[in-house]
Amino acid sequence: MNMKSMLVPPKTIAIVGLSDKPERASYQVAAYLLEKGFTIIPVNPMIKEIFSLPSYPSITAIPDNIHIDIIDIFRAPEQVVPILKEIVHSKRKPLIWLQEGVGSPEAKSYATAHQLPIRMDICIMKQHKNQ
Repeated sequence: MNMKSMLVPPKTIAIVGLSDKPERASYQVAAYLLEKGFTIIPVNPMIKEIFSLPSYPSITAIPDNIHIDIIDIFRAPEQVVPILKEIVHSKRKPLIWLQEGVGSPEAKSYATAHQLPIRMDICIMKQHKNQ
């Protein structure tokens, strides 16, 4: 068995700022990821449910027994560091994925200082399609 076959690709993605409006990028990305077999965890305090899945008001509201591989953030750049602080407080260490236009030097610096792996300014759906 080679190393590549032993690696398990990330499958559970919490999407912070997931909208219930089909015209929004977060909705389109989530729908694509679901279609490709990923598990989605919606995070939006303004909605109760989307794609027949419960929406959590925050990262810390997600039960600890639910594993998260990636936290994909669809929020304004100035809202990212507070979300990263919440992630650090939750003691989770997922890959942080900041969608196009969401990244900032402050977010990268904060994530790096707290040993959170981070990807910035690339759409997770576009990245997946290009693999």
